[in-house]
Amino acid sequence: MTEQKIKWVCDYCTYENWPSAIKCTMCRAHRSRGPIITEEPYKNSPDLDPSPEWDPPRTESGSSLLICPDSSARPRVKSASMAEIANKWSCQICTYLNWPRAIRCTQCLCQRPRTSSPTESPQTSGSNAGCRPALHSPVDTCEEYNDRNRLNTHQQHWTCTACTYQNWPKTTKCVVCDHPKPNNLESIELAESAEPTPMINEQDRARWRGSCSGGQRRSPPMAKRGDNMKMDFQRIELAAGAMSSKEEQEVDFKKLKQIRNRMRKTDWLFLNACAGVVEGDLAAVEAYKSSGGDIARQLTADEVQLLNRSSAFDVGFTLVHLAIRFQRQDMLAILLTEVNQQAAKCIPSMVCPELTEQIRREIAASLHQRKGDFACYFLTDLVTFTLPADIEDLPPAVQEKLFDEVLDRDVQKELEEESPVINWSLELGTRLDSRLYALWNRTAGDCLLDSVLQATWGIYDKDSVLRKTLHDSLHDCSHWFYTRWKEWESWYSQSFGLHFSLREEQWQEDWAFILSLASQPGASLEQTHIFVLAHILRRPIIVYGVKYYKSFRGETLGYTRFQGVYLPLLWEQSFCWKSPIALGYTRGHFSALVAMENDGYDNRGAGANLNTDDDVTVTFLPLVDSERKLLHIHFLSAQEMGNEEQQEKLLREWLDCCVTDGGMLAAMQKSARRRNHPLVTQMVEKWLDRYRQIRPCASLSDGEEEEDEDE
Repeated sequence: MTEQKIKWVCDYCTYENWPSAIKCTMCRAHRSRGPIITEEPYKNSPDLDPSPEWDPPRTESGSSLLICPDSSARPRVKSASMAEIANKWSCQICTYLNWPRAIRCTQCLCQRPRTSSPTESPQTSGSNAGCRPALHSPVDTCEEYNDRNRLNTHQQHWTCTACTYQNWPKTTKCVVCDHPKPNNLESIELAESAEPTPMINEQDRARWRGSCSGGQRRSPPMAKRGDNMKMDFQRIELAAGAMSSKEEQEVDFKKLKQIRNRMRKTDWLFLNACAGVVEGDLAAVEAYKSSGGDIARQLTADEVQLLNRSSAFDVGFTLVHLAIRFQRQDMLAILLTEVNQQAAKCIPSMVCPELTEQIRREIAASLHQRKGDFACYFLTDLVTFTLPADIEDLPPAVQEKLFDEVLDRDVQKELEEESPVINWSLELGTRLDSRLYALWNRTAGDCLLDSVLQATWGIYDKDSVLRKTLHDSLHDCSHWFYTRWKEWESWYSQSFGLHFSLREEQWQEDWAFILSLASQPGASLEQTHIFVLAHILRRPIIVYGVKYYKSFRGETLGYTRFQGVYLPLLWEQSFCWKSPIALGYTRGHFSALVAMENDGYDNRGAGANLNTDDDVTVTFLPLVDSERKLLHIHFLSAQEMGNEEQQEKLLREWLDCCVTDGGMLAAMQKSARRRNHPLVTQMVEKWLDRYRQIRPCASLSDGEEEEDEDE
């Protein structure tokens, strides 16, 4: 009964807490020796002790003393009456009812709206039934001091003519946009007659400039990552729109609108990264990097005009220039490392940007949606990327330089040496000339999609065309893929001894998460997405990957579950190609595994029944691991699951398989030599010409070394 009657008041948010609480339930502030509020008067409850734990000090009028959190030296008088509850003031922003003595709103920290007289305290009403008569407090001394201090401070602030931010009197430049301080007369006139620009809506203005009249304006809060596009680039829109009335007459807003309409998502990410360097927001820079943006990109005149901060941004500036100007040492180290890494790599799509764009348009044009119940998207062209055989004609020094720039040496070493996943068979790698090379790939979250396009067309999924197709196929054929996924996951959990069953609601939640990953650029993808990609390509996908997740100390954390064969099982076999592509998986990163063109097949593949002509190059991809165990086939139904013989029969139906002299089951990847897609062939030739030009220099240096040895 005592705990229900007596409460203590928090000194900061004035929340009434139970006496057993050590911290305030609302703001988590520690309990102080403040007053105790009683719901009923002591005289009406003779059995209730008014101060069982502590008797708070009383003033002459009988009210408790409460120390003001803003000024510890000035006490404020507290009147514990029901009239005070009736006189609560409502916040203009969140409509929360606050105690009369609260300076700011407990919920949103908005300042209290000003009354008719700053020094007047709320009048208390007469005594209510069952309550002690209210004691009038003529003046709240702490409230009077704070109000007078805010009034004097607010009059001394000067308003920026560019962004309307209120700065302290001693500052010579605006702390938000670095605009110089105007004279006193102009500042006063602007403070009295400044109106918000039409480009800033009411919600942004209330959040940025302060929500109550007379409140001090605050700098705009940084937009959260993951919001929509307009909120994500709010700082750029505010900088472009916050102009004074004089500047509105000089700037052509039609041109600014045209510039914004021409901006793509990558352009907005770049501008947001530039603003992030200036403001010290590393997340904005990381978002631009993860989208595959060029670190060496320069600001154009239109972009500088859109940013509207001449003191910070200049035409031709890159992120590195901005990091140097504003002394962002942490960002500068990251940016320089990224620039050096990109400069050290040179893949065909980087050398020929014009042809790369044409190939992207060609891919978009070759995507079609199948009519019928299974309305999945598919590619109409069969393209397989291979390294040209002309590389072997280059001098050894030039070949080494080429492989350093086009291959990922770390991935190649991990797949070959640390865990023998590729090139472990001497028969395939040497006699059949089917050695696989791991192409260098971006470290963004789109590495799976990039590796698929690298293995087929030799380019990245920079415009997210393949990701959008993946998302649309998953949604349009959700029932078909969901049935396969659910059946496969149930079988997989039981085969590993995980005897559990999920409710249908839980299955639906997991499936919704898989669908959401497909629609988020930069989000990591799973096995289900590889299965869908096999249907989009209309060809099998073989993933050679490490079997275990490992920590940085080399400790095994769990299975990766990516290695295996992904077949387009929901298509008819006659609608698909039997020539697979190969991908490599290492510690959360996918890489395209491609072969090099070979010139002939004399005495190769004896007993394999190749049946190929001279214009087709064949790469033999093993369907077993280094322990000669058959690779897993993902997403099989209950009727398709069986023993190893049944799975081998299924592989022979969907792939062009052969058995080598050593008794190894392998799939044949066929690609037209010299007659691949014309755009891809032209891109590879231009890339190879770059190394052919340095061939005379290498030959000259080799000749000089030979002369030195003769002498």
